[in-house]
Amino acid sequence: MLEPQKAKPRISVLAGGDSPERDVSLISGETVHRALLDRGHHAQLLVIDSLDDLVPGLAGADVAFLCLHGGAGEDGTVQLLLEVLGIPYTGPGPLACHRAMDKLSARRCFAQRRIPIPMGFAIDAATPERGIDQAIAALAFPVVIKPANLGSSVGVVVVHSAEDLRKRVPDHITKFGSLLVEEFIPGREFTVGILEVGGTPTPLPVVEVIHSSPLFDHDAKETKAGCTFACPASIPEALARKAHDLALRAHEALGCSGYSRTDMRLDEDGELRILELNALPGMTPGSDLPRAAAAGGYDYPALVEAMLATARCGADRPWTGTRIADEEEEDAA
Repeated sequence: MLEPQKAKPRISVLAGGDSPERDVSLISGETVHRALLDRGHHAQLLVIDSLDDLVPGLAGADVAFLCLHGGAGEDGTVQLLLEVLGIPYTGPGPLACHRAMDKLSARRCFAQRRIPIPMGFAIDAATPERGIDQAIAALAFPVVIKPANLGSSVGVVVVHSAEDLRKRVPDHITKFGSLLVEEFIPGREFTVGILEVGGTPTPLPVVEVIHSSPLFDHDAKETKAGCTFACPASIPEALARKAHDLALRAHEALGCSGYSRTDMRLDEDGELRILELNALPGMTPGSDLPRAAAAGGYDYPALVEAMLATARCGADRPWTGTRIADEEEEDAA
C-alpha cells in the first residue's frame, strides 16, 4: 500500500519593511517568489510594512525566505522573532545579523580575527566631537562617512576636508544616528558571495565592481548608472584565492550561516581590506550574489533553491524540507 503523499511545505517570502532599503527588498522578494513558483514550490509573497504585520502574516508558514534588507529585517530582530515562533528561515541567525548590521561590532569582530579593515573611528550621536577630533588627527583626507547601522551604502559619502567633515556630521547624525568615519581606500572594488553547499560555506566567483565615481554609493547601487561588473573578476588566481579566504574568514568571524556577501577593496599597495559584510544580500536580477552564482554554475532558480536548503530555526535545528505539521506528527509518533 502506497503511503499518502505529504503536502508541500508552505514558503513565505518576506519583503518590504520600513527601512530605507524597502524598494530593493520588494524587488528581491518578487523575484525570489517567482523563482520558487517556477520550481514548483508552494510559496506566497508576504509584503510587510512593520513588524506588526509579521506574526499574523506568517500564520501557516512552514519556512520563511528572508528578502528583507536593512532595519529590523536584517539586524537580527526578525530572525529572533522567527526562532521564538519556531519557524525556520533563510540567512544568518540573530547574533550574526546584528554583528553584520552594526558596523562597529563587525569591525571589532574582524579586528579580533586579524582581518584587514580600513582605519576608522566611531562618532557617537550624543558626543560627536570626540570621534570627529580623533578622525581628523589620525586620518588623511578624503575620508568616508557611514551610518553605523544601515546597509546598501545608504548615507555613505566621501568628504575631502576637516571643515567638510565638521559640516556634514550634524546633518548625518540627524538622519542616521551614530556614524563611522573611515579612511578612503582608492583602488579596485570586489565583492565575494558565500553560499553554504552541503553544510560547507563555499565562496562564489569574485565580482569586480567597476564604476566611474570614487564610491559605489547607494544611488549607484540602485540605478547601476556608470557601473559595469566583471565576473569572474579579471585578477590573478592568487588574488582570487585571497579574496575567497577573506570572505570566508569574515563570514565565520561574524558567525554567519547559510550565505553572505563581503565587499572589499584592493588598495594601492596590493592589499585587500574588507569594507563590510552583508548578511542578507540583495536578490534583484542585477544583484551581485545572483551574478556571482551564475558564474559559479547556478542560474537564478537554482540559487534560490540552494538558499532555501540552508534554512534553519536556530543554529542546532536545520530545516528538514518538510511541513511543520508533518514534523510534529513524526515527533509524536
